[in-house]
Amino acid sequence: MNGPRTLQEAIIYFADYANCHAAMVAVRWPGGVVKCPRCGSDRVVYLDNARVWKCYEKHPLAKFSLKVGTVFEDSPLPLQKWLPALWLLTNCKNGISSYELARALKVTQKTAWFMLQRLRLALQQGVGGGKLNGTVEADETYIGGRSRNMHSEKRARFGSLKGRSHTGKAVVMALLDRRGKRGVSQVRTEVIKNVRREHIHGTINKHVEVGATLYSDKLRSYNGLSDNYLHGVVDHAERYVDGQIHTNSCENFWSLLKRSIKGTYVSIEPFHLFRYLDEQAFRFNGRKGNDSDRFQRVMEQVSGRRLTYTELTGKSLAEGDTSH
Repeated sequence: MNGPRTLQEAIIYFADYANCHAAMVAVRWPGGVVKCPRCGSDRVVYLDNARVWKCYEKHPLAKFSLKVGTVFEDSPLPLQKWLPALWLLTNCKNGISSYELARALKVTQKTAWFMLQRLRLALQQGVGGGKLNGTVEADETYIGGRSRNMHSEKRARFGSLKGRSHTGKAVVMALLDRRGKRGVSQVRTEVIKNVRREHIHGTINKHVEVGATLYSDKLRSYNGLSDNYLHGVVDHAERYVDGQIHTNSCENFWSLLKRSIKGTYVSIEPFHLFRYLDEQAFRFNGRKGNDSDRFQRVMEQVSGRRLTYTELTGKSLAEGDTSH
């Protein structure tokens, strides 16, 4: 797709529906043959006035737009708002809050929040690329506010664990392959229940190839990994680097993540945390590319994914609070 290279160019470019149309067709049907997203037939015709295609196969929903079968499906907002929003989320170093997006697009904060959550689904990378098999760093951190700053109802929901500084916080694990794609380190993240051995080992086994080199700190939950991996340990009580054995790259990712959360989003419900992790991991893994490269990569991932408001919140669009 020959398109914009900067935010200013993107805003101007996607203000024209013809450019939005061309961009979506290029990524959805790269061969140039439009097919019905419901039945797969290419027996379709484009209706210019309605900006939809009509499928000639017999099924109840014969007409479809560019949004059907994508994260944009069933949205009343035009692509002229969706695509600049996607550009902003993809390329803003620390993300963009729903309040800021609402001001930029002249929509409500609730609408902007829902838009961002849908777009984060397109940023999700999953494990389609196979397991990590280079030199992998493993580390964990805690995300969330101090229990003394929580509302009493939320504090009661998390429970009381005296003497534990991470009470009420979510545990996040990162696995970072130093070699990555084309020599660029790649990170994967996952919210885990706690730092007990079964959860640490389970996450590592899910994402890391047996026989890979694995570096971690001296947390006891990492004990026993040498059965399947070349496991090196650094004792942070003594030093943070022991030759090649360190988790500094993970620490760098944590710094970027927490800067984004504290500076942009301020407060994130634990239930939605994994979506913000997907967002930050996407930007980290694509950091060597330019803005246009990152945008194009996400555009190629908008199809085949959908998130409804009920799935997101368990509520109808007319009710419920939203976070940033």
